[in-house]
Amino acid sequence: MSVSDQPGIEAVEAAQAPAPEEARAFSLPVVCILAFAVGIVAAAGAVSFRYMISVAHNIFFFGTFSIFYNANEFDPPSPWGPFIILAPVIGGLIVVFLVRTFAPEAKGHGVPEVMYAIYHNKGNVRGVVAVVKSLASAISIGSGASVGREGPIIQIGASFGSTLARKLNLVRWQKITLLAAGAGAGIAATFNTPLGGVLFAIELLLPEVSNRTFLPVVVATATATTVGRIAFGLDPAFFVPIATLPAYHVIDPVQFMAFALLGVAAGVASWAFIRILAWCEDIFPMLPGNEYTQNMVGMLLIGVLAYGSFYTTGHYHTAGVGYATIQNILDGVPYGMVLLVLLLLAKIVATSASLGSGASGGVFSPSLFMGATLGAAVAAIGNYLFPGHGFTLAEFALVGMGALVGGATGASMTAIVMIFEMTRDYNVIVPLVLTVAISVGIRRSLIAENIYTVKLRHRGQPIPIIRHTNMYLVRQAKELMATNFRILPVDTPIPEAIEALHGQGPMHVIAAEGQRIAGFVRFGTVPYEADRFSGQTVREVLSTDYVVAPQTNILNSIITRMNTRNRSYAIIVAGNSMVPRADDVVGVIDTTEIAAAVIANHYA
Repeated sequence: MSVSDQPGIEAVEAAQAPAPEEARAFSLPVVCILAFAVGIVAAAGAVSFRYMISVAHNIFFFGTFSIFYNANEFDPPSPWGPFIILAPVIGGLIVVFLVRTFAPEAKGHGVPEVMYAIYHNKGNVRGVVAVVKSLASAISIGSGASVGREGPIIQIGASFGSTLARKLNLVRWQKITLLAAGAGAGIAATFNTPLGGVLFAIELLLPEVSNRTFLPVVVATATATTVGRIAFGLDPAFFVPIATLPAYHVIDPVQFMAFALLGVAAGVASWAFIRILAWCEDIFPMLPGNEYTQNMVGMLLIGVLAYGSFYTTGHYHTAGVGYATIQNILDGVPYGMVLLVLLLLAKIVATSASLGSGASGGVFSPSLFMGATLGAAVAAIGNYLFPGHGFTLAEFALVGMGALVGGATGASMTAIVMIFEMTRDYNVIVPLVLTVAISVGIRRSLIAENIYTVKLRHRGQPIPIIRHTNMYLVRQAKELMATNFRILPVDTPIPEAIEALHGQGPMHVIAAEGQRIAGFVRFGTVPYEADRFSGQTVREVLSTDYVVAPQTNILNSIITRMNTRNRSYAIIVAGNSMVPRADDVVGVIDTTEIAAAVIANHYA
């Protein structure tokens, strides 16, 4: 048995058939150099993707070719007038053709496909996915589909990381590490959030968190952020005027309670978003016709919502990523409570219909929009009920953004850190932490799956919901060791050993030569063949493939020693004697005990 020092990813690896050609493992410094290259390419992909969206948007909305487009500002009225309703329909037909013809994995919001690759496809993401996903998502977003740009760049970065690893024939855990590094780098470059990119990879993608996986992800995200800042500048994703105001007092108690209620509302809204999106992803393929006609139905609804929004408010609120609306709220522009609630509901419907009918794009940006409108609506209600308590729409919108993202994705730390990095407003950290925690808790009580995993479960390809896969490593040896052992002299004949163990089932035998531990034999798992072993002693069948460990050692330390010395089991002793004796033996840890600890960990 070969046991890794960090079995989180290796456990997945060991369950699969070996590759026809033996994979190779590079040293950690080499993997970090590869991650540096992945970060550069992911950032270049983010920059190119941003320009592709600009070109597509200007063509579909204004009939011009230009790479200049600021998503944080509202567009002027389209010269197409009411015919702008057809822009998402035309764009959607092109997207369906690209996805069906070249890369079906590019359909939808991207992150579930990356998760699928990690847990069900050996970390393999085809290189063509990056190209098709870029084109399809740029057209979807540019033509007005209500999707975000983070899902595509995650899939683009992951595709390059996986492709590079496959070209070098790396072992699976290094392939998955580079895949996650590419995804985190894409997030970091897109939103100028280096810490958020790292946390995204850790909370949602990596099955194992250790130095060998963490360091490459950090290298990739730092590199991608640097390149992104060269291309896009140093400004945060959103400018928040109130972030420059100093805090003179702690949060008003009434506001604090309102933030808690916002967390509850965000948890319910996250649940509704997940449910409606899952329903749309199920119902659209059941509509009459084919993928093209089904997409036309969904995109026509998107066009109607966008033009209806423009006709009533003067802006295409529900089209595209929705950053202009978010920025408008953060700028302190007054929005009525009714309008904010309507925008929240419209965005949930628009995003669900977009992705359900076949658009290509992410859910992170729409979640920011929903959170901003929900938070601002709570603030508007607070101002109406408690006018003297200083409710600010922008502040509640910021907190709502984090709460919705955290609730929908389940990545609470990612949501908290990314909102801070995207706005540079440290004053909201305390209510943000509270509200995100409540939101995630409420959503999990209503539905265990998050916005990413629900799609895979509906396809019959679930991934682990419980992410404490390595918690068993901190258990002490005395908690899980097998105690069904006997100490027998090393020269005991096999027939006598069998007789001594008769009726006791599978037993561990510690072979002793005087007080010295000579080796280990496990009896009872293989039928005894009298003719074969009748002339042998325990000495002739024992194994010396063991380490000796104190009973107070944790399993992680024991497995690390087993791996370092290429041993298969551990003999556990009492005390910390430098030369343990046979009488000190208190138990044995073999493959059976390690497997039992892993299994029990998921039900503890």
